[in-house]
Amino acid sequence: MHISNEEEIVMEVLKVVLLAIGIMSFAFVGLGIQTLLKKGGKFPNTHIGSNKYMKDNGVTCAQTFDKIEQAKARKELRFKQISLDESENKSFC
Repeated sequence: MHISNEEEIVMEVLKVVLLAIGIMSFAFVGLGIQTLLKKGGKFPNTHIGSNKYMKDNGVTCAQTFDKIEQAKARKELRFKQISLDESENKSFC
């Protein structure tokens, strides 16, 4: 029985794919076991905003920075509207 080159290539690719699946499965099982055995049982929070060293250096994530800037813009807009409203009331009195 003779195996052609195409069949050999398919077998090699299949071996690599199965090896990759096996390694990934091993990693996921390891993470699951670590989470179950770890006190608190939570995955580590890798978000920039919760990193102490990043906070100390003044680094925030883009989402947090955007929320802060939007809040500032809303506050300024409200202040301008209040100022305009007061000036309109004074001119009528």
